[in-house]
Amino acid sequence: MLKIAYHTQYVHPVREGHRFPMLKYELIPEQLCYEGLVSAVNFFEPEMVDFETAALAHDVGYLRRLFDLTLDVKMVRRIGFPLTQELVDRERYLVDGTLKSALFALDYGISFNVAGGTHHAGRDFGEGFCLMNDQAIAAAYLLEQGLATRVLIIDLDVHQGNGTAHIFSGIPEVYTFSMHGDKNFPFIKERSDRDVALEDGIQDELYLRLLKENLAFLFETVNPDFVFYQAGVDILSSDKLGKLKVSATGCRERDRMVFESCNVRKVPVQVSMGGGYSTQIRDIVNAHVETYRAAIAIFDF
Repeated sequence: MLKIAYHTQYVHPVREGHRFPMLKYELIPEQLCYEGLVSAVNFFEPEMVDFETAALAHDVGYLRRLFDLTLDVKMVRRIGFPLTQELVDRERYLVDGTLKSALFALDYGISFNVAGGTHHAGRDFGEGFCLMNDQAIAAAYLLEQGLATRVLIIDLDVHQGNGTAHIFSGIPEVYTFSMHGDKNFPFIKERSDRDVALEDGIQDELYLRLLKENLAFLFETVNPDFVFYQAGVDILSSDKLGKLKVSATGCRERDRMVFESCNVRKVPVQVSMGGGYSTQIRDIVNAHVETYRAAIAIFDF
């Protein structure tokens, strides 16, 4: 059964006109059910991740200040949201959603979080709308529990997974891969285990060829026993921030390639949604829904 993490608190109030499309977290489940791809039984409600689990990937001092709402003004500005108890609670639900969906992926081959992909949060900092790094925490948990021994993180958001690279620098059990816009945020990049920097305006053919080459390399070289996939849809040509020219068809093919690579090798994969900033929210939601559609077809749900 396909299991999907969702909590009503994923939708956090933001000021009118804010560029972060918070409403998508409500619309994605609605659209999935409307199209008959899933039903209510596929969804599960996460709890709030505890401090000790979050500390598997984050600095204790940073977490204390985050949980106590005592981060300094500079750090709050770096995060990009006003720091409130509701925001921290949202992030804790989100992180647990990814952790629990990773556990479901071990049983069913793949599992999703409607939110997540908070890849800009590093070991001791938040950034770019990310307070804690959900996939990093989940990866560290799987390793600590002996549920995985070699984790591959595939980050295909248009923005580099700098926080993920920061957290796992020098940790051989986790291999970080990021294929992102070279001239896009963050403007000071971290070093992933493998980075592919894309020029502005790249289109489907070159994008998909680069991805195919790198997926072959990753699975042959890393030989992972678990994959985390950050499936941001801000690679779309319609995206306000992405600067790439990938079509909706190209984005669907991207997802299919990742899922085929995992499924044919019987490697479980957890999927977090990542970014998406198209002008029309329907374009964002439809692109995310196509990621689910690809998984349902390939994993035969």
